[in-house]
Amino acid sequence: MEVTLWVNGDRYRVDVEPRDSLADTLRDDLALTGTNLACEHGVCGSCTVLVDGRAVRSCLLLTVQCSGRSIRTVEGLATDGELHPLQAAFAAEHGLQCGFCTPGFLMLFAGALEEDPILDHDERRLEETLASNLCRCTGYVNIRRAVLRAARELRGEAPPGE
Repeated sequence: MEVTLWVNGDRYRVDVEPRDSLADTLRDDLALTGTNLACEHGVCGSCTVLVDGRAVRSCLLLTVQCSGRSIRTVEGLATDGELHPLQAAFAAEHGLQCGFCTPGFLMLFAGALEEDPILDHDERRLEETLASNLCRCTGYVNIRRAVLRAARELRGEAPPGE
């Protein structure tokens, strides 16, 4: 069946099987391989993308459910060659090691901070959001620092100590 997807602002018409996951369509049909697949059970979060501004596990969502909806992947974060503040913060704070989970974390927090720009002011919610994606390398310390830095930058605040 043919579906129309709006991915990172571009329109795509794609032939899919009714059982195809959004993650598979993004990777296999649209060559957007920043969306990683790991557990394929919605547990790890490496496949997180934004659908209509909300973070979702693309391995659990069928492509046909996304017809006509707005999808944003990690490839759509940077604007005009400029890194998104989250991407820049992950680099500055060394918020990645192997990098496999990074696109999922970037999309998770892009959605979370767009929905609640002061998410970082609520320690419990910040920790719950961090815990919803899995990272086997970093111990989350630098990811947390990166999110705090990006949140301040997105609000136009100066980093601490400046």
